[in-house]
Amino acid sequence: MLKIAWSPTYNHPVPHGHRFPMLKYELIPEALLWKGIISPENLFEPDVAKKEDILLTHDAGYFDHLVNLNLDAKHIRRIGFGLDEKLIERELRIVQGSIDCALSALKYGVALNVAGGTHHAFTDKGEGFCLLNDFAVAAHYLRHYKLASRILIIDLDVHQGNGTAQIFKNEPGVFTFSMHAKNNFPFIKETSDCDVELADGTGGQEYFTLLKHHLPELLSAVKPDFVFYLSGVDVLETDKLGKLKLTINDCKQRDEFVFGQCHAAGLPVAVAMGGGYSPEISDIVEAHCNTFMAASEIFFR
Repeated sequence: MLKIAWSPTYNHPVPHGHRFPMLKYELIPEALLWKGIISPENLFEPDVAKKEDILLTHDAGYFDHLVNLNLDAKHIRRIGFGLDEKLIERELRIVQGSIDCALSALKYGVALNVAGGTHHAFTDKGEGFCLLNDFAVAAHYLRHYKLASRILIIDLDVHQGNGTAQIFKNEPGVFTFSMHAKNNFPFIKETSDCDVELADGTGGQEYFTLLKHHLPELLSAVKPDFVFYLSGVDVLETDKLGKLKLTINDCKQRDEFVFGQCHAAGLPVAVAMGGGYSPEISDIVEAHCNTFMAASEIFFR
């Protein structure tokens, strides 16, 4: 069964009125239900993540300051918006959603978090609208409880997963692969195990040439037993924060290729949606829904 993490708290608008990016979390499950891609039984609401699981990844001092809403002004500026209790709850549910998706993927082959992909969060600080790194926490969870031993994180968001790279820079059991726009945020990059930097204006043909070269090689060389996939749709040519030129169909083919490679290798995959900032919310929702459709068709056909 296709399992999808979603919570009403995902829709909580961040302080200072950043409502638009949150709207997609409400519209994606509605569109999936309307299209008949899923039924209500496919959806589950995650609880808040436990502190002990968070501390497998994050610094205790940072986490305590975060949940007690007393981060200093410098930290808050790095994150990009102010904090409140509902926002912290939202972040904790997103993290638990990715843990739960990882557990569901072990059982069913694939599971998707409607939110997640908070890859700019470091061990001891947040950045770029990311407070806690959901994939890092979930990867550490799997390894800590000996549910996976060698993990590959595939990050195809338009932005480099700098926080993820920092967290796992000295952990050979987790391999980080980030394929991103070279001149996009973050402007000071970390070093992933494999970084593929793309020039401004890179379109679908060149993008696929690189992805089809690197991903099969990585699967062969790394030999993971679990995959996390960040399927950001800010690679779209319509995205106001991205600098690539993929079409919605290109984005769909990207997801189909990633899922096809993982399924053929017998690898369970946990997915987070990542970024998407096109002016038309319908473009964002369609591109994200295509990810769910591709997962369903490839793993449950």
